[in-house]
Amino acid sequence: MKKTGSQILLECLMLEGVDTVFGYPGGTVINIYDDLLDYPIRHILTRHEQAAVHAADGYARATGKVGVVIATSGPGATNTVTGIATAYMDSVPMVVITGQVPTPLIGNDAFQEADIVGITRPITKHNYLVKDIKDLARILKQAFYIARTGRPGPVLVDLPKDIQLASTRFAYPDSVSLRGYKPTYSGNVRQVEKAVRMILAARKPVVYVGGGVTASEASSELMDFVQQIQAPVVTTLMGMSAFPRRHPLALGMLGMHGTYSANMAVTNSDLLIAVGARFDDRVTGKVASFAPHAKIIHIDIDPTSIKKNVRVDLPIVGQVKDVLVKINKELQAHAETTAELPGMTVAWREEIGEWTRTHPVTYKNSETVIKPQYVIEKIRELTDDDAIIVTEVGQHQMWTAQFFQFSQPRTFLTSGGLGTMGFGLPAALGAQVACPDRQVIDVSGDGSFQMNSQELATLVQYQLPVKIAILNNNYLGMVRQWQELFFRRRYSQTPMELPIDFVKLAEAYGATGLTAARPEEVEGVIRKALQTPGPVLMEFKIDREENVMPMVPAGAAINEMVLAS
Repeated sequence: MKKTGSQILLECLMLEGVDTVFGYPGGTVINIYDDLLDYPIRHILTRHEQAAVHAADGYARATGKVGVVIATSGPGATNTVTGIATAYMDSVPMVVITGQVPTPLIGNDAFQEADIVGITRPITKHNYLVKDIKDLARILKQAFYIARTGRPGPVLVDLPKDIQLASTRFAYPDSVSLRGYKPTYSGNVRQVEKAVRMILAARKPVVYVGGGVTASEASSELMDFVQQIQAPVVTTLMGMSAFPRRHPLALGMLGMHGTYSANMAVTNSDLLIAVGARFDDRVTGKVASFAPHAKIIHIDIDPTSIKKNVRVDLPIVGQVKDVLVKINKELQAHAETTAELPGMTVAWREEIGEWTRTHPVTYKNSETVIKPQYVIEKIRELTDDDAIIVTEVGQHQMWTAQFFQFSQPRTFLTSGGLGTMGFGLPAALGAQVACPDRQVIDVSGDGSFQMNSQELATLVQYQLPVKIAILNNNYLGMVRQWQELFFRRRYSQTPMELPIDFVKLAEAYGATGLTAARPEEVEGVIRKALQTPGPVLMEFKIDREENVMPMVPAGAAINEMVLAS
């Protein structure tokens, strides 16, 4: 039986197990939307295509599944670019379907035409322009395969309108074989053996954890590894929830706003074991001074990430889960020596413990103004560490990373690599769709929130009970902090002085709005929000010039921290 291109698209989504898509209709995808009514696929209508991609991103991060987006051609397609780049930088599996003008019109500057394949080539794992209806099923099979395998990432499929209308016999391929794309999953056994020898010889080891641990569902293997070798653990922003923060060996985040003990441990280590991390510049600071005394083992599924930014003494290409399983097995084969390792590194752990005691991540509380860190701590306390926390980008993001103390994988969703303001609200929306029985909270700044605040309408339409906590200092806070510390307090274009009534804004969309202006009001507002059905916006009027500390200045080594402002 023949099917049209739009029907083939939807049949393929069904066969890939897609239950939800996010999108926004338009002329070149109107046939897809018409046929969508005949399929049991839930569609979430966002108020902007960028938000649709961020929502699919949040859905994917919360579940590990491939997020799916549909957008029309021209401005609809170009509006997806920021979301696609965000997913690409953070290795989020996603398939974006864009409409395109009919193939005879491509290149003629037709109405709502844009070369979205060319535009997104640097920010996708791969992309396709479908030119023949007979290729569509194969292309979609490949798109999902590429998105979810190897180092995950976004794939774009550009689907001209005439291809959607054309028809052919539908046959979905059973498998995918791409000659130029063969991800390495199995870590080399000889490299694993070398790694274990290096680990057993180390006296100041540090385990450096990135988002690859979460992507490969390897948190339990990581815990087994760390428990065996009793090495301290530092995490990237993306690896934050992969290892429980309150574990005795957890030192927290390293890098620009990392903890003193994490940065000092890396700087003084003799062996750095990087697990699913890519040595981002926010982590390394001045590369020449990064882990200067350490040999480096780098475990990553993406061979292009290894030796890209720092020297590596032992690379292991493979899926993090597979490599950790092999390392744990090899450690057990040397059980006698492994058992002695904690005793041989006890002095190292005591030294780190002293750094933690003398320079904890802390803040000065106040009885008169709300401190943002206090809000984060109260949210954690009142949600019993069981919520999925999403953030925008800025000071609030760093305070969340420093003070929430995550304990479960896939509970901290944030834009790491691209640092996308406006990510949080739509990503929280997507996470709530994916996890309807979990509490989802978006921690936001007043600046970031206003970049996609229209998605309050989406929350209300679908009655998604996301709770939003706006830490309102009426500034673009992180830029203001830099201006204070390095530009003599010349606050150029960072004050957000127009007083926005966020409670009225929430109510205008049909949501509940709450506000707190004094410390004693914070707990009551959070409790009321958590008890209120549907979406709730909480505004906390915080200390306007509170800074995120510690902080590593641009160009400095990570042990050259500014500890207080």
